[in-house]
Amino acid sequence: MTDDGAKRGSETGQVQQSGTETAEPDGGDGTHGTEEIPDETSISDVLTQLEELEETVDTHEELKEVRDVQLAIERLPGGAFVSKRIDRYTTRDVAEGFVGSIIISLPLLVEDGVYDIGDHFVANTVGGVPVWLLGNLAFIVLMTWGLLYWADFRDVHSKNPIGGLVPRRLVAVLLISLCTATTTMTLWGRVEGWSEPDVAFARVSVIWAAAAFGAALGDILPGQSTGTDLGDVPEEVASGIEDIRESRSGEKR
Repeated sequence: MTDDGAKRGSETGQVQQSGTETAEPDGGDGTHGTEEIPDETSISDVLTQLEELEETVDTHEELKEVRDVQLAIERLPGGAFVSKRIDRYTTRDVAEGFVGSIIISLPLLVEDGVYDIGDHFVANTVGGVPVWLLGNLAFIVLMTWGLLYWADFRDVHSKNPIGGLVPRRLVAVLLISLCTATTTMTLWGRVEGWSEPDVAFARVSVIWAAAAFGAALGDILPGQSTGTDLGDVPEEVASGIEDIRESRSGEKR
């Protein structure tokens, strides 16, 4: 009887020890403290976490590291299709907008129809006001704004707007396309030396409409661009100047 009792006690102790080892810690509210870990993490989840992290970093160096990781992930197979978000406006976006405006507007520069449309804008007025020209300018702004922020090409976010209201990407695209249209029209002699400024501007506005369309598409279709954010350009320039001064100071010593 003594041996049987000892054997049973030993088995009971082993069961109790096993139960203690496999017990899950209590979270304090009656629930188990263990958390379910997903079997797989998608690229979209990682990009979302990086976007949240981007809002919390404090220094320019940390922000640059986060963005470098984002761009590296977007270059992975399928990454570009997952990430449709665009929230930075970089120096490369400026170049892409310029290329897009050139590609779309260049064929129209040799068309005489530009003269006819420009003359129509100037000749048809209401009370001396060129309403058709003003309507064309409004169309350019609305079209560009719609392509950037309403068309479902990309999820474009307005970050650091000018005056807290006007998106800087919208302003930049409009300025780039206007400069492109004005320069090419003047360079190719399509405004007759600006001898009649009102007629010349009306003709430029025709090309501006096409250039703005191309600049908007050239900006957003490639997705989030690499390069220096325009908001960081002054800081990088100042840092570069400081580095030059330090190097020259070291050479003199």
